[in-house]
Amino acid sequence: MANVSHPRGDIAGHPDAPEMRARYDRMLGGRDVALVDGPVFLLGLYCAVSPWILHYTTSQPALVTHNLIVGIAIGLLALGFTAAPARMYGLSWAMCALGAWMIISPWIVGSSPDAGVIWNNVIIGALAVVLGAVCAATAARSAPKS
Repeated sequence: MANVSHPRGDIAGHPDAPEMRARYDRMLGGRDVALVDGPVFLLGLYCAVSPWILHYTTSQPALVTHNLIVGIAIGLLALGFTAAPARMYGLSWAMCALGAWMIISPWIVGSSPDAGVIWNNVIIGALAVVLGAVCAATAARSAPKS
């Protein structure tokens, strides 16, 4: 009977190994910020649900809708960073702008916000600015030089 099983061994001798290695490097290229995608998504999720966590849904109804929309936007940016990093990391500065907006929004969108609402939005905004700056700096550093 003929032996039709293939011996398991090292793939280094495979004729397509260099091409597979190059493709793998291309796919992972620019993924220096992969560890930031998760915190950005969690920040967006927290921003969206924070009015219910801090119980200011009745005292600040305009900020409830505002935080929900901005949280969804940050979460969608995080999903975009994960799905198409080469295209989306250019929008890292948009996340910085969303963070700056979150910092000032209690006084613009809200009406007489209390300290808890202010601190919540300031912390969310500061984290969004920092994470957006990290993404933008890494994207700029890993961008191909022409």
